[in-house]
Amino acid sequence: MKNKLTFLFDGGCPLCLREITFLKRKDISNKIRFVDINNENYDPTLFNEISYSEAMSNLHGILDNGEIIRGLDVLAFSYALIGLGWVYYPLQIQILSPVLRLGYRYWAKYRLSITGRSGIAKLCNNKCQQ
Repeated sequence: MKNKLTFLFDGGCPLCLREITFLKRKDISNKIRFVDINNENYDPTLFNEISYSEAMSNLHGILDNGEIIRGLDVLAFSYALIGLGWVYYPLQIQILSPVLRLGYRYWAKYRLSITGRSGIAKLCNNKCQQ
């Protein structure tokens, strides 16, 4: 079966890993391909040219038609694929969606320092094309 989503994730983030472990366990039909951007073999040319730096700035997903989705939309799509789409139903509520998306943008911006990791510049080292 062809994957319906390629989910790029930060394997160095402990909270991200918990989420990915949960999704992998629930994805019994293998609808999601999980790609750790921290793997030394990560090659942006294989994933719509999404660089390490770009992928570290926000969640990225690539749909089977090549469309790129970002942020909470990746999680919402993933949960829908595993039959738990209702978890992200609040994103569909007009008054809640902007607040949730703002909260996620804050998390994405500060997650490295929140989880006690080095900044993106240091993590990039040899991975980033700057």
